Amino acid sequence: MLLMKNPFKTLNKFELGLWLSSVIVIAAASLFGGTQGVAATIASLLGVTALIFIAKGMVIGQFFIIAFAILYGIVSLDARYYGEAITYMGMSLPMAVVSTVSWLRHPHKGSDRVEIAPLTAKKIVLTLLLTTAVTFLFCFILKALGNASLFISTLSITTSFIAASFTYLRSPYYAAAYAANDIVLIVLWIIASIKDISNISMIFCFIMFLINDAYGFYNWKKMQKEQ
Repeated sequence: MLLMKNPFKTLNKFELGLWLSSVIVIAAASLFGGTQGVAATIASLLGVTALIFIAKGMVIGQFFIIAFAILYGIVSLDARYYGEAITYMGMSLPMAVVSTVSWLRHPHKGSDRVEIAPLTAKKIVLTLLLTTAVTFLFCFILKALGNASLFISTLSITTSFIAASFTYLRSPYYAAAYAANDIVLIVLWIIASIKDISNISMIFCFIMFLINDAYGFYNWKKMQKEQ
C-alpha cells in the first residue's frame, strides 16, 4: 500500500537528481543565514522532500508537509509574517492531515500512488467561493495584527488555499496553484531578506519549490493519462 515501501527507492534518476539538487542549493544558501536561519533551512529541506514525493502522488509527502507547515509557521512568526504562520499552521497543516486521509482512502489499484480525480466545474466553483471568503477574512485579521507586506501575504493566503484544496481533491492543478504561491513567496522572502539576511535561505527554498511544483504538474498529468 501507500506507506509500505522505502520512498527513496521509488525515485527515478531525474527525481533523485532534482531532490539532491534542491538539498544542495538550500544547504548552500543556509551559509548566509547564520544561526537564526537554521530553522528556515530545516523547514526548506523538509519542504523539498515533501514535494518530490507529492509529485509522485505518494502519501508520505503529506507527512513531510505536516512537519514543514509547523516549522515554517515558526519561522514566519519570527519574521512577523503572521499571515504565513496562520496560513500554514491554521490551514495548510489541517488540510495536509485531511489530504492524507483522502489519499490513503484512494490509492490507485492498491499501488503506492494516489488515484487522481477529475476537477469538475462544481469543485472549481466551490473552491473559488471558499477561497474568496477565506481571503477576505484573513485580510482583515492580518491588517489588525499589523502583518508585514499585507498585500503579498494576503495573496499568499489565496494561492495557498486553492493549492491545498486541489491537493485534497487529488487534482494535478494543485501543483499549478502551488507554483503561483511559490512566486508570491519568493517576492515575500526577498523583502524579508533585505531586512534580515538570515531569511535568504527561504528565497532559495521557494525557488526550488517552484521547480519541484513544475515537475509535479507534469508528472501528475502523465499519471492521469496512465490511470
